[in-house]
Amino acid sequence: MTAAPAGRQAAGAVAALPLCCWWSQTNMSYGPGPGRSTDRHMNEPSRPNSPLAMRPRHERFGLGCALITPFTAEGEVDHARLVAHARHVLAEGCATVTLFGTTGEGASIGLRDRAAMIDSVGQAGFDLRRRVLAGVAASSVEDAATQANQLFDAGGRGVLLAPPFYFKGPSDEGLYRWFSAVLERCHSPREVILYHIPSVTSVPLSSALIGRIDRAFPGVIGGIKDSGGDWDVTERFLTDHPRLHVLVGDERLLARAVRHGGSGAINGFSNFCARLLAPMVDDGAEVPGVAELVDMVLTHPVTPAVKALVAHRHGDEGYLFTAPPLVPATATARTQLTRALDALLARHAA
Repeated sequence: MTAAPAGRQAAGAVAALPLCCWWSQTNMSYGPGPGRSTDRHMNEPSRPNSPLAMRPRHERFGLGCALITPFTAEGEVDHARLVAHARHVLAEGCATVTLFGTTGEGASIGLRDRAAMIDSVGQAGFDLRRRVLAGVAASSVEDAATQANQLFDAGGRGVLLAPPFYFKGPSDEGLYRWFSAVLERCHSPREVILYHIPSVTSVPLSSALIGRIDRAFPGVIGGIKDSGGDWDVTERFLTDHPRLHVLVGDERLLARAVRHGGSGAINGFSNFCARLLAPMVDDGAEVPGVAELVDMVLTHPVTPAVKALVAHRHGDEGYLFTAPPLVPATATARTQLTRALDALLARHAA
């Protein structure tokens, strides 16, 4: 998913995009809205003889879920619901789950709870090496490497690594030195997915920077998560980095990206409608109604909205709880969102 209009403050939202929280609740992984100038590419066909042809399905990353983190009413991680929901999304067709990501409220989860969550999914029998990734978001090299090593040391698949976000306007040289320092401190780093999410970090990743990091750490960089919501940038990533998995965070651009060489997604919608997204990831086919639901979700604080839809699908209000500073979706918001989701699912079940 991509960013809501700037300046809107929904009830319960975090004010003014706190610098410490790249998991913004009004700006998940969404860029410009439906009126963006890149809409001219919507019906552009894939080009079999170009670098932007569809990637063979067996070479793709597939559909990954940015897994929600269930909490108790007291604010503790709810490990039972965490494991149950992870099993659910994998059964619904997701290839992987990513802990501590956008919808996982990762910026609100400390190292102790991160370690316990990785341990919980491992003890529950999940294949960590194939199925589990972890989001990393920190401004210091030490903190970022520590978060990453929790996953690597446990035998997990890879990490989603965002740039340092506190200081704005760093040069590509500065960012290269930061990423290099983090990766040099990682234990057996693998499948590192570089996270381009400038609407929240205010630190875009240039295609040239990504290429330089990839060359400096051969076999370590596995992909790019592009949550900028700008097709021209997505197209540049696809053209310049055909070896890497280019994963699109905005469901409104997902099918188009797959048609032009994209490798799948790590997204929040997979928490509650993974099967509905399968044609987008498998065939590059648009799914009518998904874009409109994205637009509706973006009128609310996003993570509480996603949790409301997860609770609705499970029939379990225990999934509504959030970690401070977020608060659960209001009853009015839940009614609006669940009606829209039910209508969308009914439409495609007919």
